[in-house]
Amino acid sequence: MKSTLILAMAGLFYAGAAMADPALGLWKTEVDDGAYAHVEISPCGANVCGTIVQTFNDSGEYNSPNKGKQIVRAMSPKGEGAYEGKVWRPSNDKIYFGKMQVGGKKLTLKGCVAGGLLCASQKWTKIN
Repeated sequence: MKSTLILAMAGLFYAGAAMADPALGLWKTEVDDGAYAHVEISPCGANVCGTIVQTFNDSGEYNSPNKGKQIVRAMSPKGEGAYEGKVWRPSNDKIYFGKMQVGGKKLTLKGCVAGGLLCASQKWTKIN
């Protein structure tokens, strides 16, 4: 009985590891208005959210007023690495309908208007 329980618990552990969310982790953004950031994507309820944890410009790391702010907001997993939620763009302080697609160490983030018909996108690279 004890060995059956241990095997069942081990199976749950490995199933959970296999279902780990591909978006979670630290990502490097593209350069936008002369700066880029490292964004930590982590769970927020049933969704994922991304917070700016470091900012960089031509001189290296600097203390941006955007550090600590949430740039990816309530992205809901839709399956196969796709997400939908909200995206905040620091350079104009606007929130857009957002889409994310994760594939391996690449993440495409889109901010959209007009019901998702017009989108601007960035490609992020996973750091860890």
